[in-house]
Amino acid sequence: MGLGGPSEADRGRRSHEEARESWRLPTTAPEVFDAFARGIEPTSPATAELLRHCGRDGLALRLVPAAPSWDVPHRMLAAVRWLVLAGEVDDFSGALDPWLAFREVLVDRGDWVARFIREQTVQTNEVQRCWILLPLFLTVAQAAPRPLDLIELGTSGGLNLFWDRYHYRYEAGTWGDPNAPLQLAGEERSPVPAALLDVTVQVRRRRGIDLSPIDVTTEEGIRLLRSFDTREEHRARLEQAAEVIRSDPPELIRGDYLDVLPPLLAERDDSALTVVFQTLSTVYLTDEQRARLRSIIEVAAAEGPLAWISTPTPEEHGQRRGDYPVEVALWPDLTASIAARMNVRGEWIEWVG
Repeated sequence: MGLGGPSEADRGRRSHEEARESWRLPTTAPEVFDAFARGIEPTSPATAELLRHCGRDGLALRLVPAAPSWDVPHRMLAAVRWLVLAGEVDDFSGALDPWLAFREVLVDRGDWVARFIREQTVQTNEVQRCWILLPLFLTVAQAAPRPLDLIELGTSGGLNLFWDRYHYRYEAGTWGDPNAPLQLAGEERSPVPAALLDVTVQVRRRRGIDLSPIDVTTEEGIRLLRSFDTREEHRARLEQAAEVIRSDPPELIRGDYLDVLPPLLAERDDSALTVVFQTLSTVYLTDEQRARLRSIIEVAAAEGPLAWISTPTPEEHGQRRGDYPVEVALWPDLTASIAARMNVRGEWIEWVG
C-alpha cells in the first residue's frame, strides 16, 4: 500500500512531478534549470526557454543556492510572478522579449527574489483534483453512511477540503450545487458509475495539515497560490474555490503531518467516519517517510473505523510515469486498493472501481 506526505505540488500534463526522477540527478544550478525546462516544455515551451536562459545567465545563477533543489526554477518563476500579480513589475510573459523583461526584474529586485527562493516553499492547491476525488468520497459515504470528518495531508490552502461544495459533471450525470462558483469536469477514460452520483454526504469537520498552510481568505494568500500556477484558467479556479470557503474557512494546522496526524487519529470520534486523504504529496517524501506514514495509518486503522484516499507515486505500484493510481480503503471492511487512475492535475480519470 502506498501512502502520502507533506504538501505543495501541482504541475502541467507532462509535469514537474512526472519528471521528478530526472530532476533528482542534476547537481549544479544550470543542470537543474535545464532539467526543469525539459519537464515543462510540452505544455509551456515559452517558459521552458526562459528557464534555459536562466541556467546560462550569471545573474540568475547568483540568486539561487550553489546546490539547488529540483524546485528552485519553480520558486524563481513564482517570485517574479508574485511581483507581477502585485502590480510591482510589468508582466514578462506579455513582453516582446520575455527573457529580457524577466531578467530586468532580476536586476531590479534580485535581493527580494533570492530571499523568496530561499524562504518560500512551493505552494499549489489544484482543485481540479476534486473531480477525481469526488467518486472516491462517494464510494466511502455509500459504504459507511454517516457524517465525515476530513483530514487532508499537505492541504496548502485547504481548497480541496470543500469538495462537497463544488459542482461536478460526469458522463452519467452531475453532482453538487449547480449554482456553486466552481464547476468541474474532465475526460472519463472509463466512466464513473451513475449510482455513485446519487449518494449524498454530510461533512462534519474539515482539518488540513501543512508545513506552511495558506490563508486563502486573504489577498496575499490567494496571490501566493496564483504565483505558483502557470496557466490563467487554473488561477481562475483558485479564485472560484476561494470564494466558496471565505465564509467558512477550514481548520488549518501548521506542522509536519507525520508528527501531527497520530494524535488527531487517536482522538477521533467514531460517531463520524474519519477520512484521511492526500493528493501527490508523497513525491516529497523519502521511502522511509512513506513507510512511517503507512505505519501511522495502519495502526490507527487497527484501532477503529478509518477511511483513506490517496494518490501514491506511480513507482510504488510499478506504474509508468505520467499518470497516478488513486487508492481507497475503508477499515475494517476494505483494505487499500486502486479504484481509479488520473493525470497529475486531475484532468482525466480512468475508473477502476
